[in-house]
Amino acid sequence: MSPGKESAKEQGRPTIFSVAERAGVSKSLVSLVMQGSPKVSEARRELVLRAAEELGYRPNLMARGLAARRTLTLGVLVSDLHNPFFADVVDGIQEEAHRNGLRLLLGTGRLDADEERQAVEAFIALRVDGMILLSPVFDGEALAEAAASVPTVCVARYGDPPPRSDAIINDERQGTALAVDHLVALGHRRIAHISGGEGASARERSLGYQAAMQAHGLAGEATVEPGAYTHEGGYAAMRRILDGRRHPTAVFAANDLTAIGALTLLEERGLRVPEDMSLVGYDDTYLASIPHIALTSVAQPRVQMGRMAMAAFARRFDDPRRRASVQTVASALAVRSSTGRPRRRARAL
Repeated sequence: MSPGKESAKEQGRPTIFSVAERAGVSKSLVSLVMQGSPKVSEARRELVLRAAEELGYRPNLMARGLAARRTLTLGVLVSDLHNPFFADVVDGIQEEAHRNGLRLLLGTGRLDADEERQAVEAFIALRVDGMILLSPVFDGEALAEAAASVPTVCVARYGDPPPRSDAIINDERQGTALAVDHLVALGHRRIAHISGGEGASARERSLGYQAAMQAHGLAGEATVEPGAYTHEGGYAAMRRILDGRRHPTAVFAANDLTAIGALTLLEERGLRVPEDMSLVGYDDTYLASIPHIALTSVAQPRVQMGRMAMAAFARRFDDPRRRASVQTVASALAVRSSTGRPRRRARAL
């Protein structure tokens, strides 16, 4: 049984797959019955309808509309397969896609604009019914062209969405403020930020950090160290911080991978977290909750963002000319043992 089927059963929602299983027929036959196709014999139609009634299954109107017009496939572009943030968003997309009888086609651009454009062109060539793009890095003009071809929704892409597209974003200013507020409340003043480099939300998180520091009267203490949304980026940035002349007592990293890279370097230098340095990440992925990491992290509702993207796609499919929309979600702070009060006399770093 596939993970999608297992999830649907666990949640008690009958799907087209469970109807097919109960009736002992294929999913495609169930689809034909639900569409009222004359190509199905009365005996088999009765078999499928009886199974659907026993399970309490009701065909989804969006899926029926898609079946009449399209391919029942949805292209999902993941900018970085190594970042667990995207896996959780895809879980939310998959959950709703499965419920609506849609199949996902996954592609990645590996944080490269040209590769992303090629992946999008491949989706369109395969005649997908729509696309959900997770943190795409290619330019707005290419995105507008894609959205003119098929219903398109972006997740975690900032800036105004082009016509005929929609966006689901996190309130980065609110999220970064949670991290800075927490560190300031613990007594930290020298708080550095390791940025996400060219990542889709990196600029918003850096600006949010600087705004939060200024709000606390700590603009003069603010330091942004260039990094990347990778373990390597956090490791290299933390090395530069420790090799510098003025050391912070806390570091706010652009995401969890960056924070774990910074943590690796701290451990190599024989420094303890949080005794010698407090550390905060962003995204609150499963990595943050691993016991020996126990990273305080800004938590985005990642699975919910995937579900919201699917709902936006449904609206866009039903009305392709509707006005572009942006939905913003708020964050929470998951506090763990990587943050604490600064030492009165900081150990030499």
